[in-house]
Amino acid sequence: MIDNISWLAIYPEIVLLTMACVIALVDLGVHSARRTGTYVLTMLTLAVVAALQAMYASSGNTFYGFGNMVVSDAMGNWLKCFATVAMMITLVYGRPYAADRDMMRGGEMFTLSMFALLGMFIMISGNNFLVIYLGLELLTLSSYALVALRRDNATATEAAMKYFVLGAMASGFLLYGLSMVYGATGSLDIGQVFKAVNSGQIKHQVLVFGLVFVVAGLAFKLGVVPFHMWIPDVYQGAPTAITLMIGGAPKLAAFAITIRLLVDGLLPLAIDWQQMLAVLAIGSLLVGNLAAIAQTNLKRMLAYSTISQMGFVLLGLMSGVVNGNVDATAVENAYSASMFYVVTYVLTTLAAFGVILLLAREGFESEEISDFAGLNQRSPLYAGVMAVCLFSMAGIPPMVGFYAKLSVLQALVASGQSLYIAMAVFAVIMSLIGAFYYLRVVKVMYFDAPLTATNVSAPVDVRVVLTINGALVLVLGLLPGGLMALCADAVVRALAT
Repeated sequence: MIDNISWLAIYPEIVLLTMACVIALVDLGVHSARRTGTYVLTMLTLAVVAALQAMYASSGNTFYGFGNMVVSDAMGNWLKCFATVAMMITLVYGRPYAADRDMMRGGEMFTLSMFALLGMFIMISGNNFLVIYLGLELLTLSSYALVALRRDNATATEAAMKYFVLGAMASGFLLYGLSMVYGATGSLDIGQVFKAVNSGQIKHQVLVFGLVFVVAGLAFKLGVVPFHMWIPDVYQGAPTAITLMIGGAPKLAAFAITIRLLVDGLLPLAIDWQQMLAVLAIGSLLVGNLAAIAQTNLKRMLAYSTISQMGFVLLGLMSGVVNGNVDATAVENAYSASMFYVVTYVLTTLAAFGVILLLAREGFESEEISDFAGLNQRSPLYAGVMAVCLFSMAGIPPMVGFYAKLSVLQALVASGQSLYIAMAVFAVIMSLIGAFYYLRVVKVMYFDAPLTATNVSAPVDVRVVLTINGALVLVLGLLPGGLMALCADAVVRALAT
């Protein structure tokens, strides 16, 4: 018999699933070109779900449901709340773009995005290998369909095919790794896996063999080197609204399953997986920053930028355990810095792609760096928002990206290990290189002559949300304490259970 706690643990997921089905049916009676009824109902649903998640997270309670297969804790609920808000912002920015490109003949964009969000929720809540994998598949299958939503566009179809093939390979890696860990420990439950590994009774070689495939699967989902091949092609080829959908909220879910699998389940093997993360982080910072310099397409440049930003997240994840010693303060600082980094990166990405979507017109994509020439003369507000985002990604104070990078570097240096300190220095050097390609776009916006004299116009909801989004990137940089404390508290509560 399923108890009330189990239903309580997945109540927001039930609301989301029910409403996704209802919206799919209601959309059959909507005939407006911009699917206004479907859009309003979707936004109301997401607002209610975000409020539920925030309420769960604020309570600070942790409870398990369905035989410990699902966990509802502060970290998971905050990540789900942020993912829901990110999806709402994505739909606000993406709706005019999608309507202009005939991507809204039906309500598929809204229903698929809700199912993708449900997949993220399941991934974040999973306390069992199979549950995490089911959530991952729901998210990726929805994402494949979203990328191919412009059926008559050859570039989008090609991007969807690449994403599908490489995604299937990554899922195979992760599933094979999890099956190896299951074979060694005899359990799919993350808590039981931790106890089995911690007992020291299991052959280390078998566990490490499985761990290599698990880390490879996670690396693909995070989009880090050498599993980054899909990121530039999918970012550039997918419709820009869908690029934002893939590059935003799913990063929060990928971070959550990394914490669940590596920290909650396989922390006794930290010495092994931290070495793997170190190699992935160095490769990502190097390849991401150097390859971005050569790009002329802004979406492709931001794709390589994402790879380098995820390298920073891995630096935080690999600095929690020092020489096999689990220190509560070090663990809290490292993992909360990573969580803060992911959340603020998603916030910045939303605003940056929001400006790209805003400049796109019917029949014109506005995704080359040259398309932003003289934007300040055409629209100082949107040029300002874009500049704030680019400064934040480059790690220039007082933007939130500076504080995010600083918190990760502090976690590395605090370890006292010469290797970690050397990696912190390397990360700073790579950030200096990265600043070049971000500032190049700012130079084009403010100092180049505009290619067109047309004014930039946008619906009221897009203008309001974009302005708030850009302001938050600056405000959270000036006052980061609240969000940092929230991340630290969420991580401590999650790891305490």
